[in-house]
Amino acid sequence: MRMSTRKLLDRAFTWGACLAVGLMALFLVLVLAPILVRGAGAYVFRATTEYRRMMLDQFGRGDEAQIQAERAAVAEARRPLYEALDAFERSLPDLPAARRKELKPAFQEVREGLRLLLGPEPGEPLPALTRRLYGQTRWDRAQEKVRNVLCEETWDYSGEGEGVRVWVPRAPKFAGTALEPLFPLLERDLEGLLRPRLTFYPRFLTDKSLDIHFFGGIGAEVAGTVYLALGAMLIAVPLGIVAAVYFQEYAREGAVITLLRSCVNTLAGVPSVVFGLFGLAFFINTLHVSPGKSVLAGSLTLALLVLPTVIRASEEAIAAVPRAYKEAALALGAGQWRTILTVILPAALPGILTGTVISMGRAAGETAPIIFTAAVSYGALVRPSEVLSQATPALSWNLYNICTEHEAVDEIRHVQYGMAATLVLIVLTLNLTAILIRARVAKRLKG
Repeated sequence: MRMSTRKLLDRAFTWGACLAVGLMALFLVLVLAPILVRGAGAYVFRATTEYRRMMLDQFGRGDEAQIQAERAAVAEARRPLYEALDAFERSLPDLPAARRKELKPAFQEVREGLRLLLGPEPGEPLPALTRRLYGQTRWDRAQEKVRNVLCEETWDYSGEGEGVRVWVPRAPKFAGTALEPLFPLLERDLEGLLRPRLTFYPRFLTDKSLDIHFFGGIGAEVAGTVYLALGAMLIAVPLGIVAAVYFQEYAREGAVITLLRSCVNTLAGVPSVVFGLFGLAFFINTLHVSPGKSVLAGSLTLALLVLPTVIRASEEAIAAVPRAYKEAALALGAGQWRTILTVILPAALPGILTGTVISMGRAAGETAPIIFTAAVSYGALVRPSEVLSQATPALSWNLYNICTEHEAVDEIRHVQYGMAATLVLIVLTLNLTAILIRARVAKRLKG
């Protein structure tokens, strides 16, 4: 091959590799950026006075005197709204029957909309559900709720195709009634009624959930994910390293070793849901490692899932150790096991650690294996002493659950994106940690 042709091919491959890396980076940015940006809304947002009251009542946080003073000022600002409601309700019997029949359902919608926006009316019995004790705690949700009070949702089917949603103002319908002043007041002074303030909520990462994620944080899910990932690594890493040492240092090539390697490779390609079913059937129903779902059963299942990755990474790291290291140790009189323990494994440590941390990231993000063995849709924080017998919430499963099965999916979008962003950051942090550990250990071994 001519030198000019070789240089041209080298440049083409170099530019092709750079283009592939650039496209991959662009793809990651396009996919992850919206998740991270919207997920940040779970930690930084404009919180209303209802949020501060909720945090004081449920978590005991905040300046009680300041919050009580704010509540008194807000109650005074809201008083005209409730006076308009009471005045209109008293005037209903005096309206003509047709007019009363038309306005009464709309009035009930307005009153219910105000309850959702501002919380229970003064003097009203406190509802049982925590979500009904407070109005809108987030300013973005409050702006959506106030529209439901000011306008009536209808659909326009006059055009071709599907209908178009139209918001019709309610104020003209109540013109001339005692409720008419409510609408301009609500539209004009919403900030005075709710007093939004920019708030940083780092404890979203550690707080317990209230009323199935209407309030609070994702502490139980984060802790459950950490328990499962660490438990899986505590089981998979020793087994994986021992298997890799056996394959590289003790096994003799033959039909049995070929079969074992094929089994490891096949195990790496098994769908994750199969591991979940196996864990349910074997660890829970056969071995009875726990009475039902538990962190232990989930960790054992995840350990089987990541075991092929740990074996392959450890095996390749051991194979990459120069043969001269082993020969020098044996020449100095060290036995084979001492050579492996003091020479080969330390030299292979960067590769082993990289495979371990990457496997931990995969274990943290898996959903199917823990559905049947460890995860629950909602639960309290599991203490370390309970991991052998108790199931736990986990980020991956609970994210799927609140996105598909929660009764108020649209009300907790910030929690969904917050969970997704937290899970992505955990996995990215683990991968970055693998890179840094590998570089540091490699540098120490060289120097």
